[in-house]
Amino acid sequence: MSQYTPGVCNIGNGEVRRRQLVAIIGYALALASFVTMVSTNAAHSARWGLYLPLLFGSIGFVQARRKFCLAYGFMGTFNFGKLGQISKVQSVADKKQDRITALTILLQAAALALALTAILFFLPL
Repeated sequence: MSQYTPGVCNIGNGEVRRRQLVAIIGYALALASFVTMVSTNAAHSARWGLYLPLLFGSIGFVQARRKFCLAYGFMGTFNFGKLGQISKVQSVADKKQDRITALTILLQAAALALALTAILFFLPL
C-alpha cells in the first residue's frame, strides 16, 4: 500500500525498512545473548532475559509485516514521505481504528516474543 488506510496501513516503504532493521537488530541481539549464555554455562533461568530483545525484534517484525507503526497509531499520525515527515490523522474515527490496530500489534509482538523466549528456555542446551 502506498497511502494511509485507517487501521490497516500508516507507513510507507522507507518506514517499513526502518522497522525491518529494528527486527534484525533485536533478533541478532537475542541470538548473540543466547549463544553467550549457552557457551558460558549461564544459569538456565537467565534465558528469560531474552524476552526484551525478542520483544524489540518482534515489534519491528510485526510492524514491518503489517505496514503499520504502533507508535504512529497511538499518536494519530502516519508517514508515506521522507523518514520523519509525519502527517496527522484528522478523523476521530480513524484515530480510534489506528489505536486498536496499534494495541493489536503490541499484543501480537508480546505473544511472539514470549513464544520465542519459551522455545529458547526449553531447548535442552
